[in-house]
Amino acid sequence: MRITLIFTGKTEESYLKDGIDLYVKRISRYIPTGIKIISEPVKKSGSHNRGNITDEYKKLTSVKSGQSFKVLLDEKGEQLTSEKFAGFIEKKMVMGYRELVFLTGGAYGFTEEIYHEADSILSLSAMTFTHQMVRLILVEQLYRAMTIIRGEPYHH
Repeated sequence: MRITLIFTGKTEESYLKDGIDLYVKRISRYIPTGIKIISEPVKKSGSHNRGNITDEYKKLTSVKSGQSFKVLLDEKGEQLTSEKFAGFIEKKMVMGYRELVFLTGGAYGFTEEIYHEADSILSLSAMTFTHQMVRLILVEQLYRAMTIIRGEPYHH
């Protein structure tokens, strides 16, 4: 199995980029991990055009149905402890999925179509974080999950 992280828009702050790179490198020791960027949609006269998010998301998650498991990160999603998140990931590994896809949205969220395409919707916290900060929190939790699965002392 591999993990694919789909981010909407580029990560702007260098300290976030550095942290994300650090944790992706650490995760990759356990499981192949990659990042794909969906371009931020263009705002058109007072409303937000989210169409290209749907189009690009479909392109990036074109793995055959049943072979990938798509997780949408959203403030209204289910909240898990770090241990339960590790169990969630381990279960997907055992079930034989080829790819575990995590999608983080931009400042304007997702289209309804993307919500319906997700296999699971998770929230990282009841608190609100910037969409850029969520990326770092996600990769740290993925690394933590890998160490929990392996019984390593990072999570104590």
